[in-house]
Amino acid sequence: MQTPYEWMIGTRYLRSTHRRGFVSFVALMSVCGLGLGVATLIVVLSVMNGFGRELRSRILSVTSDATIMGLQGTITDWQAVQGRIERQRHVLAVAPYIEQHAMLAHGQRIAGASVRGVLPAQEIRVTSLARHLEAGSLRDLRPGRYGVILGVDLARALDVRVGQSVVVIAPEGIATPAGLVPRMRRFKVVGLFHSGMYQYDRGLALIDLTDASRLFGLGPDEVTGMRLRLDDPWQAPQVVRKVAYALGGAGYYVSDWTDKHINFFRSIESTKSMMFVILSMIVAVAAFNIVATLVMIVKEKQSDIAILRTFGARPVNVLALFAVQGMLIGLAGTVLGAGLGVLISDHLEALVAALERLLHTRFLNPQVYYMSELPAYVQGSDVLRVCGVAFLLCALATVYPAWRAARTAPAQALRHE
Repeated sequence: MQTPYEWMIGTRYLRSTHRRGFVSFVALMSVCGLGLGVATLIVVLSVMNGFGRELRSRILSVTSDATIMGLQGTITDWQAVQGRIERQRHVLAVAPYIEQHAMLAHGQRIAGASVRGVLPAQEIRVTSLARHLEAGSLRDLRPGRYGVILGVDLARALDVRVGQSVVVIAPEGIATPAGLVPRMRRFKVVGLFHSGMYQYDRGLALIDLTDASRLFGLGPDEVTGMRLRLDDPWQAPQVVRKVAYALGGAGYYVSDWTDKHINFFRSIESTKSMMFVILSMIVAVAAFNIVATLVMIVKEKQSDIAILRTFGARPVNVLALFAVQGMLIGLAGTVLGAGLGVLISDHLEALVAALERLLHTRFLNPQVYYMSELPAYVQGSDVLRVCGVAFLLCALATVYPAWRAARTAPAQALRHE
């Protein structure tokens, strides 16, 4: 099958010779500029995807998919309520908990935190926190032993280690003849966990459910609420409401992991959309460099275009000839940028870590960004969207130079030859 002459001549014009070296160099720079723009956009979108994915996985490692609490602050006869919830569709596991804010003291150091009472055997079924323990085990929390597992940043703030003790001070006091006395208890640190989210590593302590009931003055059949693990976390808002309706609806307050952290995910989505629009301007600038490249080629090839016209080439053939060049530049830059962007995204954490060691600095403060690493996750849909936009901009950039070449008058172009 014979190759169209528009393709043959268009690709020949892009090849460098001693007379066309500068034009080919400009074309090469256009490819590099477009590639860098596409790669930058893919890396940024991948970082936003990775940040959202990592944040979601770390949240679900510490919190449950959904929570049902009593409107009066507690749920009574929790064993019966747990049995009814477990029989509902889409519910894989249920675990009771008691949670209140308290003060923790060790020596001269004091820190506020949420103290959560759990049943270790059931807590393992609703969260993956057990996989994030740096020391100890959830099963070390035994009733009457008064053990506590702290987040690593909370332990650092209290300057306490495994085997040492902390005093937990409940917000409610005990009325005595001498006045109101704070309710407090000494707990032994039996473990440390590191979820990777500063919010929990600095503000959460785990104790046994029975010990929590005694500390906070609750009855033996009272808990703060029930934590649910579902077969599909994305359906948590709908499922937890159906479960509450099955329990009677009134007297229960429901929430899920998206409610508690919805601002994080809204911020990530809006930032991702804005970054796509803003960084698309970089791709647009790189794409429209093709205009300058093709205009230079058209200017240099005026006589060649005139000769082609005298041989019978129609304006549409000339237009196709220069459109081929613009499309090739756009395709080369888009493919180069996509490959470079995916490669950088796949090795971004290692690159950032090496750069931090080289510069002796830290780019992400965990107290601000809730994580210390810079994750990246490449989504195929994002890569296709970026490549599609980049190639479309390149196609638009070829319109004017190709149209100008097609309007070349043969007699006028050859007059001074």
